[in-house]
Amino acid sequence: MGVSGSGKSTLGSLLARVLDCPFLEGDDFHDTAAIAKMRAGHPLTDADRWPWLDRLGHALGDAARDSGRAVATCSALRRRYRDRLIAAAGGRVRFVLLENERDELLQRLEHRRAHYMPPSLLDSQLDTLERPAPDEPVLALDSHHSPPELCRAAVSWLTDA
Repeated sequence: MGVSGSGKSTLGSLLARVLDCPFLEGDDFHDTAAIAKMRAGHPLTDADRWPWLDRLGHALGDAARDSGRAVATCSALRRRYRDRLIAAAGGRVRFVLLENERDELLQRLEHRRAHYMPPSLLDSQLDTLERPAPDEPVLALDSHHSPPELCRAAVSWLTDA
């Protein structure tokens, strides 16, 4: 989880390979209207997000039941979004929050090609982000670290619990 440009897809795909499980790219679960809205530089509303979170959560739950576990990427910026994913997945869900400084995130977004999320929406995501509460199943990591380092930390946390 995390804002756009934090490294969710890079870590998620690596983590799925290491854990030998399915990987679900959350961006693939947005409908065409939501993608068009973001591409036009407009942030999504909760009404735009609920169906997306439900689709992703159901797919995550199905993949985890079929394979024993699964990895998905999702911004999951607010607690109610994380709660919605957990409910839709119908099982145990844990989150890895990738954090970084605004300037680094903006630089990453400006150099990213072929993605519908424009850098202009970064601030709205940062404003929306609700820090996880202590009772939430979240590991926060600094995405300045290399993907292999982040993966090792996530695997350690996931397998120790």
